[in-house]
Amino acid sequence: MSEKGKYYITTAIAYTSGKPHIGNSYEIVLADSIARFKRKDGYEVFFQTGTDEHGQKIELKAAEAGITPKEFVDDVAGTIKGLWDLMNTSYDKFIRTTDEAHEKQVQKIFKKLYDQGDIYKGAYEGLYCTPCESFWTESQLVDGKCPDCGREVKPAKEEAYFFKMSKYADRLIEHINTHPEFIQPVSRKNEMMNNFLLPGLQDLCVSRTSFQWGIPVTFDDKHVIYVWLDALTNYITGIGYDCEGNSTEQYRKFWPADLHLIGKDIIRFHTIYWPIFLMALGEELPKQVFGHPWLLQGDGKMSKSKGNVIYADDLVDFFGVDAVRYFVLHEMPYDNDGVITWELMVERLNSDLANTLGNLVNRTISMSNKYFGGIVSDKGVTDGQDEIDADLKAVVTGTYRKVSGKMNELRVADALTEIFSLFKRCNKYIDETQPWVLAKDEAKSDRLATVLYNLVEGIVIGASLLEPYMPETAKKIADQLNTTIRDFAQCETFGLYPSGTKVTDKPEILFARLDVKEVVEKADAMFAERKAQNAPQEGETQDDNVIEIEKKPEIEYGDFDKLQFRVGEIIACEEVPKSKKLLCSKVKIGKEVKQIVSGIKAHYSAEEMVGKKVMVLVNLKPAKLAGVVSEGMLLCAEDADGKLALIVPEKEMPAGAEIC
Repeated sequence: MSEKGKYYITTAIAYTSGKPHIGNSYEIVLADSIARFKRKDGYEVFFQTGTDEHGQKIELKAAEAGITPKEFVDDVAGTIKGLWDLMNTSYDKFIRTTDEAHEKQVQKIFKKLYDQGDIYKGAYEGLYCTPCESFWTESQLVDGKCPDCGREVKPAKEEAYFFKMSKYADRLIEHINTHPEFIQPVSRKNEMMNNFLLPGLQDLCVSRTSFQWGIPVTFDDKHVIYVWLDALTNYITGIGYDCEGNSTEQYRKFWPADLHLIGKDIIRFHTIYWPIFLMALGEELPKQVFGHPWLLQGDGKMSKSKGNVIYADDLVDFFGVDAVRYFVLHEMPYDNDGVITWELMVERLNSDLANTLGNLVNRTISMSNKYFGGIVSDKGVTDGQDEIDADLKAVVTGTYRKVSGKMNELRVADALTEIFSLFKRCNKYIDETQPWVLAKDEAKSDRLATVLYNLVEGIVIGASLLEPYMPETAKKIADQLNTTIRDFAQCETFGLYPSGTKVTDKPEILFARLDVKEVVEKADAMFAERKAQNAPQEGETQDDNVIEIEKKPEIEYGDFDKLQFRVGEIIACEEVPKSKKLLCSKVKIGKEVKQIVSGIKAHYSAEEMVGKKVMVLVNLKPAKLAGVVSEGMLLCAEDADGKLALIVPEKEMPAGAEIC
């Protein structure tokens, strides 16, 4: 084991329903920067990532594509791994939940939990969200929709196995209260405690019978093991856990994990379900779960139908790997969502990378070549500028400590800012010492040599600190200065660059400035081409204003015939108290008046609803939304931006007319 001990870091495993966009790729780059920093800081690091490959959504997508689920996930997992490799991430293991060793261990875990009474067989009746593969109760819905993704839920009932969550709830609450570092940022901890744990946990559905693409329950082959028990256990199966007591040396060395790095949208699964599963297995809990914010597109919602989804390889084609790594790491606040736009990418590249860093390196090497034939020598001459030199050296040698402090708090963006403050101080040093003026006086030659030596030394230390975040750039800088990247211990000592070293004759431009207008035009052309590639084929509609949505399984006519649709007239409407989305309408349908609650407040005012003829699903089982009973559903259309429009009859129709 290394000097500072072990450090086990994981990302969430990417779901193989499709190619991940840049917001998903941010997580692997963030984790990689932490893993690289820890290795360089003296830890023995194990960095695991991978793919989550089971579930109903994948089964449906595979059927739609006309291939087996395994063929589907093999393709997508290959794409995901390719993106992670493209972004130069240094993971030690890429686990797939279809790996045989993982599947067998999950089956053994399920059986163990069943045998010890933590899992029991029952039936589930509730409201089901297919994209999230989650059951919900009415009280858990937000404005009548899935609290996780905001999509529609449907009534469902099936036989299932359940995990007794409440059995371990008090123990988990105590752990969270006595380990304040366990859930970060603190806002995530408060959310979990107040919204889920303190109100009381319901037993968790851990098997399904309505689809087949999953790991079978060994003693009941009608059931497959539900996604979260399967996916979450990758963190231990990937390093050799065995629930029968035969875990590997690697598992004994690296568990518990030091950090689970995940998106804030899945914090509940990692800080409630996962710790409880571990408690039931008798294993230690991870030391910390960090729910990072999201990277959002600044000019609107990313949408495949718009063709404007940004992928990591798109950005690499425009800016290069390290520029993209810098951007996603620098632009993400600790606790708030970050924003990505083409304009901001260009601004950061031009100002921070091309100017602050690239120009500094280029000027320093060029001056060394111009004035001393590329030989960098420390003459130790301050020429009355002792304070200026001392301040430069203090900033340079003090940066590691500042960066380390930020990284210990997982404030990666702030750590990068500290490193670029070092480069800015070097640029200021050039302005203070004015090498071009010193070069005009032969008597100032030794002072000029000292100034250039101090600049080279500052750049080498800065590049060494930059390596975990921009590894290719750091190496390019070191190569041009004819030296090697230093370890962190050497970054606190000024003057280790060997005096008399010759730098490269021809400095390489690290980052070329870009024209924002040209970049935006190129991006628009890329999106237009992508949209054209997804255009309808011959025999299909040629209208550009179309939307593609995920297809649902075919149904029999008898299923459709159970639904009754009629024309209704809205005779009254009012806002639902304490709801930002709901309107409550009184809808006349023939001689009957139904009360219907709809999440359309953002699109219609209560006043403009009155008098409209609308299409209504009238035989929907009544449900309570925000405490108000709803006796049906108004039919709406939704565009790619989430805007809603009521479906209305083309011609005048009486209230109560049947829609057939």
